[in-house]
Amino acid sequence: MNCPSGKRPHLLLFEPNAQGHATEWVEYIADWLARTEAELTVSLAVPPSLIDEVTTSLRRGLPSTVRPLPFTALEMAVCNNGFLPLSGFGRWWTMRRKLRATDADCGVFLCIDHLSLPFGLGLKADGRAITGILFRPSVHYPRDPDLPVSLRERLRNLRKDILYRLMFRNDAIRTVWSLDPHFPAFAARRYSNGGKVRSIGDPIRGFDTVRKEGTVSSTRASRGARTLFLIFGFLSERKGVITLVDALRRLEAGYAGSVAVIAAGAIDPAIVAPLKEALEELRDARPEVWLRFDSRRLSTGEIAGLVAEADVVLAPYQRFVGSSGVMLWAASAGKPVITQDYGLLGRLTRDYRLGLAVDTTNASELAAAIITAVKLGPKSLADTAGMARFVSGHSPDIFASRIIEDAAGHTPPRTARHSGRTGRTAATD
Repeated sequence: MNCPSGKRPHLLLFEPNAQGHATEWVEYIADWLARTEAELTVSLAVPPSLIDEVTTSLRRGLPSTVRPLPFTALEMAVCNNGFLPLSGFGRWWTMRRKLRATDADCGVFLCIDHLSLPFGLGLKADGRAITGILFRPSVHYPRDPDLPVSLRERLRNLRKDILYRLMFRNDAIRTVWSLDPHFPAFAARRYSNGGKVRSIGDPIRGFDTVRKEGTVSSTRASRGARTLFLIFGFLSERKGVITLVDALRRLEAGYAGSVAVIAAGAIDPAIVAPLKEALEELRDARPEVWLRFDSRRLSTGEIAGLVAEADVVLAPYQRFVGSSGVMLWAASAGKPVITQDYGLLGRLTRDYRLGLAVDTTNASELAAAIITAVKLGPKSLADTAGMARFVSGHSPDIFASRIIEDAAGHTPPRTARHSGRTGRTAATD
């Protein structure tokens, strides 16, 4: 849908979850808009806390083209409901109301995964176009005979396959952006309207630039010559934190004293009790292991400082589907990863030689990978050229321009100027 002749395009950016990608992505888009001369208006429908955070992090504040549209408490509760079907319909209902209220031409979901059910059922957006970013397509990965697929995963993929087919047929959907670069070609082959799916790189700022925005105290004095492993972001069961602690307990005695681990990030309240139990068992079995937790949300500058000091970045997800900014952080700093051999993360690790891809649901295999890093040395795990290829094309400006220009239905003229961003708080998934 293109805007009527002479009408200034009006877009509605929609993201009810302030965790994970939202803060960084909204800041990238707002910063790009501040440095361009795009003839459009953007309504920013996000949680109030996110508006405050982005406004603070931009030296100029929000650009004049951006209108804050904070969610109410009721809207937040409906959109973030733990029951995904209810969340999906809640997000569709709330987007539709806000499109009417603002008279915006196009709604942009910064996460459209939850919307596959309402749009798959043919629901519209009152004549407005809809675009969105798809995080977790999984139907295009063939079954690996060495990795058993649970009934739950099979049913999940069957459900996604049906809903994708129906959603892409919905004429309200203009573009679905995929963070998985392998999904668009699959969608084009499999679905009659699969050409709506386009690839976009998960954005990350230049590592050296972010590194200057914050520092962390070196741990060299307390950990000595140990190999330093880092896990960061929102520390949850899905992130593999409990399995990691179990893996550290299984380290051979001869290597336990050569391992140091920093776990940085807010801890999911749901795992506090089992994590405490696992840590007690670790202290009893392998007191030689050096382990430190920094249990809070870190700024991007602090994350950059930790990644710069680390020897290996850990991403031991538990059969996670989708992309992860952790991989980009590690590759941009030239640090190898140890991650799952499943899904997109496993494929990226193998394709670009980013590190070791193992069955991270198995604590013994994860322990073996950690020992391999100590024995062979971190530099032997990854390929520098492969990491550089992986990071290329993931700039925030490319991300913001493609999202906004596609949603506006044309390419606005722009004159980019120097970025005025300062440090901000980040919650890397």
